[in-house]
Amino acid sequence: MTDVIRAAEPRDLPSIRALQTCLPEPASDLFTDLPPGVTLVSEADGLVVGYIHAFTGEPAYATELAVAPANRREGRGKRLFQSLFVHLRRAGCQAVTLTVQPENEGARDLYEELGFVVEERLPGYFEDGGDALRMRRPL
Repeated sequence: MTDVIRAAEPRDLPSIRALQTCLPEPASDLFTDLPPGVTLVSEADGLVVGYIHAFTGEPAYATELAVAPANRREGRGKRLFQSLFVHLRRAGCQAVTLTVQPENEGARDLYEELGFVVEERLPGYFEDGGDALRMRRPL
């Protein structure tokens, strides 16, 4: 099995949109086209099975990470983030933030392993009224 992480291209949009359905609250209008910032995809045998997107700026903001259920627990999320960090540093970013549901322990464990720390709790952040944790990592 080949495992490739590369910059997303317009031809990847259908696959990215399909992967968005794995997220509890996807940004529905994020991928009408490739958004500004950095979008990377993870391929397995030529098929897009994961993606990550971040807006550049200070700090950068990682908006979405999704991996197909059949390809989870293979280290793809971690490798996508590690590649994202390289791209963000090249873009001049000094730090990256993200938001996560407090009860999403699997995601939080990954983020903490990657060096993110909780910066603050955001009450009522999500559309369903749920709180979020903002996490930050220096680059």
